[in-house]
Formats: sequence, C-alpha cells, structure tokens
Amino acid sequence: MPGHVFGRTTKGVLPVAARGEGCYIIDSTGKRYLDGSGGAAVSCLGHSDAGVRAALHAQLDALAFAHTGFFTSEPAESLADALAAHAPAGIERVYLVSGGSEAVEAAIKLARQYFLEIGQPQRHRVIARRQSYHGNTLGALAAGGNAWRRAQFAPLLVETTHIAPCYEYRDRQEGETQEAYGQRAAEELEAEIRRLGPETVMAFIAEPVVGATAGAVPAVPGYLKRIREICDRHGVLLILDEVMCGMGRTGHLFACEEDGVAPDMITIAKGLGAGYQPVGALLTSGRIYGAIAAGSGFFQHGHTYMGHAMAAAAAGAVLDAILGRGLLARVRDQGARLDAALRAEFGQHPHVGDIRGRGLFRGIELVEDRASKTPFDPARKLHAQIKKLAFEAGLICYPMGGTIDGQRGDHILLAPPFIIEDAQIDELVDKLSGAIRGALAA
Repeated sequence: MPGHVFGRTTKGVLPVAARGEGCYIIDSTGKRYLDGSGGAAVSCLGHSDAGVRAALHAQLDALAFAHTGFFTSEPAESLADALAAHAPAGIERVYLVSGGSEAVEAAIKLARQYFLEIGQPQRHRVIARRQSYHGNTLGALAAGGNAWRRAQFAPLLVETTHIAPCYEYRDRQEGETQEAYGQRAAEELEAEIRRLGPETVMAFIAEPVVGATAGAVPAVPGYLKRIREICDRHGVLLILDEVMCGMGRTGHLFACEEDGVAPDMITIAKGLGAGYQPVGALLTSGRIYGAIAAGSGFFQHGHTYMGHAMAAAAAGAVLDAILGRGLLARVRDQGARLDAALRAEFGQHPHVGDIRGRGLFRGIELVEDRASKTPFDPARKLHAQIKKLAFEAGLICYPMGGTIDGQRGDHILLAPPFIIEDAQIDELVDKLSGAIRGALAA
C-alpha cells in the first residue's frame, strides 16, 4: 500500500492491520498474528475489549476535548483519583499526558522546578543507568543510557551521567549472593553522587524492570531499597520509569510494589491506555506538588492534549478492567505458566543464556556460547532475523540487539496481553522456537 506516511523505516512495505480479536491482530489479507509482545508492551487487554470500547463511545457522545487551560473533565478527575488511591505511599498527584516520553520529560522538568521552588537552584544533574531507555524526546533520550539510540543526537543532549545497570546475568560475580550484588551495584549511585557533588544532583531515574533495551531485566532483591536510602541521604529525587513495566505488567499495578519501594515520581503509559488511546501520566508525591503550590503555583510546562477526555476515559476503563476483573492475579498465574513453558523449551538450549522477568514481562537473552556468555557477532543481526521469521509465522515479538552495551548482544522481549490463554502461550512458545531455530540455521 504505497502512500505518503513517513513511517519508522523507508524500507519494505508493511501489512495493513485491519482488525483486532482478543490476543490477535488480523491484516487486510486475513492473516492472523498472535500479539506476543503487546506491540511494545502496550496492548494489555488485547485488541477488542468491549468495556474500553463502550467507555470511548460514551465519552465521545458526551465530550471529546476541552483544553486544560480552561477546564478539567470528569474522566480526568476520576482517573487521577483512582491512580492516586492505588499508588505507592506518598504519591498524591497525577499529571496526565499523551505518552511515555512526555511523562519522563515532565518528570525531569518538574524535578528541576521543585528545587528552584525550595531554594536549591544549584541542583540540576540527572543520574541514570547504562542500557536504560526513558523515551525519545531530547530530555528523555539524554536520561536514557542506550548508546545506539543516543549516538547521532549526542550534540543535542543535556549532560547526564550513567552508572551500571542492575544486570544480574552479566554482572553478579561467582559466589556473590543476589543481595550482596544488589548492594554493590547500588553503591555506584553513592559514588557518582559524591563525585558530582551532592548539592548539584537533583534526580536519579531507573526502570524497576528494564524493558526494551535489555529484555525484562528485574532489579535483584534489596537493590531499589538501597537506591532509595542513598537518594534520601543526599536529598535526591527518585524517579521510577514504569512506562513499560507498570500498570500490571509484572503482576502488580506498580512494578515497584514488588520491591517495597515508594519513589518521589513514577512515569506510566503503554498499558495505562492499552493501545485504545495515546495516554501517559506522571505521578508525583504530595511533597513535590506542595512545593509548587506554596511557591509559584504554576508548573512551567504543558501540552495541548494533556488530560484529554477521550484518553482519560479509555485509561479509566483499562484501570477498571485490571483491578475489577482480577487481572493482576491472572498476570502472575499466566506469567508463571509462560516462564515454565519458556524454560521447558529453551532451558537447555545451547544458545539461550538467560530467561528472566516478572509476570507477563519476560526476556530471553541469546548467546553464542552459554559457558562464557559470549554474544553473537552483531553483524549477524540475529534479533532481526528472529523478528522477521516469527512475524512470517504469525507471531509478534520484540527482539532487540545491543543488549549488553548498545552494540553487542541479542534478546527477545515478550509482553503478551493479560488475557492470554494457555493454548496461546503454547502457540507463542512454539512459533518463537521455530523462529529462533530458523535464524540460527541461516
């Protein structure tokens, strides 16, 4: 279908998505694709949820849009109330935007304004982690630590320093416990804050479970608690990016719940709207909101479509579904089943080094040699071959390269809809196995 769309790539012609049916997308020729990654961990309710569709129809009949410079709206207020009611301790306010990059951009700008409001204008530095991904706008891209994504835009990015990720498979030493490794990894933040000067650092940002750039890498036990302690000691804000791993994806509404940590800000998107509308949010503590309210009274930021009534209505219906249909427990149950199926199929595979993740957020890391954990030659583009072959077989999955350092390493990210059935898990693993087998044989 040649046309005038400027897509993600100028190469090739994509099939036309015509309709959705549960965990499947059907193209214009009738071919069915099992959505094994929810697109990019977005479609948590599948592609034909009746409740969300009804909520959108009802909202459209009432009001589509009212600019937030003049009005609030009932769906925006209701959504914010529900999110705040279920958020970690101290989170009290919700800033609604249109996606994950916008949410992260807002978090960074709000962190800066907070310190201006409380009389600490020298705080401006952000610390993040290598192999993180926080979005594609310039501020979010600067915070991210993926070398490949940053490279060509480096002259445009504000300075951000990056410490090691919490990457157990690659970095935990032989004989070192998970807890000891987590403490050692977290201490890099302490060292970096001291190197920069604590009085200059405003925020540390991290994904509780790293998604796109590393393939569902969870923090080890105790790591985020130690990070929280270090931030508190130095007056640094902790921003947790749950754009990909939040909203039930790990089996908890907020991924950081499993780590027992309450941040100062949380960014969410993707599963918040489940793909039915573009929506994201920055959740922030009452302390930060209170500083703005007691000071200028105005967050110097904003977007035309923030708090959009249709987007808020969709997100409200998605949240109702997650909480009201027992989907968090289902994610944990089906996540365990998916993990077991992956381990049964690939646990002894000579080129599968690690199987990891939480809930329905799972990753497979591919290696040339299991014993040494040596990655495949990047020139081989193994991840791209797996994606191509899986798609041809009717499976949507999310393989990426550069897992280790932005250049080397291949992984596959899986994030199927929360409604996935047992037979569909079997279909996913079977088709993925065929794609991996075909790519390795090529």
